[in-house]
Amino acid sequence: MAYDIRTKYYLEQHGIASNVAYIKELYVKNKYWNPPPASISIEDKLTQFEKLLKQSYNKLQENLKGKNLSNLTKLQSKALYSLKNDKETIIKPTDKNLGPAVLDLDKYIKQILLEHLLTNDYKQLTKEKALQKMDNIKIALKNMIANNHGLLTKAELIYFQRSFQLQHRLPVFYGLPKVHKDPVSLRPVVSNTNSFLAIFSVWLDHKMKSLLPLIRSYVKNSTTIIQELKELTLPEGAKIFSADATSMYTNIDVNLGIATIEDFLQNNEKDLPQQFPSRLFLDILREVMCNNIFTFGETYWLQLQGTAMGTPSACAYATLTYGHYENTSIIPIFRNQLLYYRRYIDDVLGIWIPQEESPGLTWTDFKNRLNNWGVLKWTIEEPSTHTTFLDLNIDINGSSITFSTFQKPLNLYLYLPPLSAHPPGCLKGLIIGELKRYWLQNTTENFEDLVSKFLKRLVARGHPIEKLSPIFNQAALILDGTSKRNSDSTNNDRTIFIHWTYHPNGLKSNQIKGIYNQTLQPQLNYDKTIVAVSRPQNLKDALTRAALTLQNGKTVQSFIDNSI
Repeated sequence: MAYDIRTKYYLEQHGIASNVAYIKELYVKNKYWNPPPASISIEDKLTQFEKLLKQSYNKLQENLKGKNLSNLTKLQSKALYSLKNDKETIIKPTDKNLGPAVLDLDKYIKQILLEHLLTNDYKQLTKEKALQKMDNIKIALKNMIANNHGLLTKAELIYFQRSFQLQHRLPVFYGLPKVHKDPVSLRPVVSNTNSFLAIFSVWLDHKMKSLLPLIRSYVKNSTTIIQELKELTLPEGAKIFSADATSMYTNIDVNLGIATIEDFLQNNEKDLPQQFPSRLFLDILREVMCNNIFTFGETYWLQLQGTAMGTPSACAYATLTYGHYENTSIIPIFRNQLLYYRRYIDDVLGIWIPQEESPGLTWTDFKNRLNNWGVLKWTIEEPSTHTTFLDLNIDINGSSITFSTFQKPLNLYLYLPPLSAHPPGCLKGLIIGELKRYWLQNTTENFEDLVSKFLKRLVARGHPIEKLSPIFNQAALILDGTSKRNSDSTNNDRTIFIHWTYHPNGLKSNQIKGIYNQTLQPQLNYDKTIVAVSRPQNLKDALTRAALTLQNGKTVQSFIDNSI
């Protein structure tokens, strides 16, 4: 908080607007700059605030001394310690959010190698070659920014400058167990957090999002789908369908993808954002997509096929590449047959109207056209009166369309349990958010059924009904318009944020605000005070890691050398 107060004081004293050269998606804190002290009166109150806060915290700790504040039983703590220190197992979250899985470490390594790394999609590199290749990539990318600085805004240049000063690591490969499959396979994942190429991929993602409105099939979420479909008038014979891409990211050939983006930029040159740096964009895109180097244990690998896994721009890239094909080769050709056509990354939704007088434009022709871009293939439903898209069941009833919430049969509904050390607002936000979604997507009858199931699932997770009832009642008042949620419409320039780590037995937000009002508030001209709490370490943080750590002389290379 002291940093924020001093920074805002500095900006105000120097007449600098806090939003100058600022793009939220590209903001990186300058780790080499600290604001100078504020006025003597503010600094004095800051000292008082911190002193009283510390005294209150120490007093609370003294009152709780000797008490067991753990939210785990002795048996749970013992099991946690045993799992954390077991050298023969590894713990991973499962695909489709089906809970954690404890895997035999040797089998996990062998499965990663056999299913993924020792295939034609990847190439093993020596440590020296991998690091040398990354050094060359860094030099090339930094030179691109230096040689094209005139094409970038001040905010973008600041973003790159500050990002280059941070510590970087190579991406890390791991697998998520697909426990819903028989036999269980592993979904490949690459963690790009804090990697050098992620700097540029985040920039690409920012630029790509400004291009998405040019994709005629682009849709942001299921809420938009509902709004658009409600406005349609269905002719006789209209049927609805959906389609799902098979491993979309893997099956977008890099050369085809980049060539498609280049063609897209040329075709839409007049509609691009002002001063869009097309050539620089394409050069950076090629470096990011063609140089996905990562580690698995102590080994180093290069991805050879498909979209660079884990890269921040992957979703927007997949939307744009196939979207250009839709713009030019699907939507214009089948405009009379497609009353409606939208795609959310690798899921397509459409309404098909048969046109018997249009030879060569049959449903079979459409399916063939959909599957005629590179090696990417689609699993396409036959047109009918019902389909499922994202979190929606969609039905055609005569000339109208109805909706209901789709819930996967495998969903375990692993909501936060009551013993979890999360701020109370998390449960409140979950309940209100879910009920608003159910209300939007369903009839009254369906809504009541879903709310009943939702309540029972929360009770099954251990939440007392007497604590849930007031939150459900508040959500109901919000839905019928008699009550409104408190929305923070205050300009952040006029809001002070006090950051604090939440603990169920720690200082409460109103106590922290009280100390602030007693000391700093009279000295500062802010409209609103928000205590922004973060959660402490949870079980997932304690038990799972992206990086593979081996002990007792075991190495990944030994598995490779011994032919698995």
